[in-house]
Amino acid sequence: MTRILLTGAGGFIGSAVLAALRARPETGVIRAVARSAAPPGTVRVAADLTDPATLRGAADGADVLVHLAAAVSGDEDACAAVNVLGTRALLAEAARAGVGRIVHLSTTAVYGPGPHRGIDVDGVTPAPVSAASRTRLIGERAALDAGAVVLRAPLVLGAGDRWVVPCLAELTRRVPARWDGGAALLSLVAVEDLARLVAGLALGPERPPSGVHHAGHPEPVRSGALLDALAEHGVLPPTPGQDWPWERCLAELRRVPGAFSERQFALLAQDHWYRSTEIWRSTGTDPGPGPLHRLAAAAPWYRDHLARTDATATERSSEGVAKAASG
Repeated sequence: MTRILLTGAGGFIGSAVLAALRARPETGVIRAVARSAAPPGTVRVAADLTDPATLRGAADGADVLVHLAAAVSGDEDACAAVNVLGTRALLAEAARAGVGRIVHLSTTAVYGPGPHRGIDVDGVTPAPVSAASRTRLIGERAALDAGAVVLRAPLVLGAGDRWVVPCLAELTRRVPARWDGGAALLSLVAVEDLARLVAGLALGPERPPSGVHHAGHPEPVRSGALLDALAEHGVLPPTPGQDWPWERCLAELRRVPGAFSERQFALLAQDHWYRSTEIWRSTGTDPGPGPLHRLAAAAPWYRDHLARTDATATERSSEGVAKAASG
């Protein structure tokens, strides 16, 4: 029975990985690094990645470290506290405890703004533009030095996704057209398939390949096909029939204010796909039918989440109007 130390177990990807690990008979005790309560099915390790001293002894008795936790927002110092200093301290504990296998999750955002068209690992020089992706790239180096397999995940879809589809929901309202023909190719992965890959790397009988690997589904998806599939499942309204060229899309985005930036729009509306076949093939892991096929199961969660988000936004807007009227 393989004993696992897991970070990020309560997050979007981490909760799916936890379920995938629990589904495998060779999984032993799962110890979850957590500041407060640990998820069901785990034993809590009371520690905080932003306080390296609390990690002392965290890896004792573990056979495998699965490091999924990351700061994905905040300034440079806040991101570095988790993604660099916390990661280094955790890996040092793993080395001290003799942990034999490490799986480390990163992101294709380390490549920067793109467009990127079918690149292999480091087919372009990484050029991250946010504090989160800059510090995650530095964290990758520490993981590689520790002998880890590093997975750069692309856009991840599924129940619990609070970025990709919510971003698309706003962007389709601000830019109501088919963006540049809907032809952009995107690397996507369903969270449950990514979780199976992580579990396979953690528990497989063969030592996993070291180095960096892209962890998207091997087949990229057209942006227009993604929007059509979301409309088919009632998550987003159908895309209007007009086809706007890229410059008009940008002009409309700039005209209509919103929470998401031009860079985030480009990530979803221009080519960002990365060759990902190798890690699935080398580990003998079935990548599954593809992220669009998984949307039916996730659609109820997305519909509920977007409805609650819209209701909250409407309530805040009403409160603002009331305050302005009373003032």
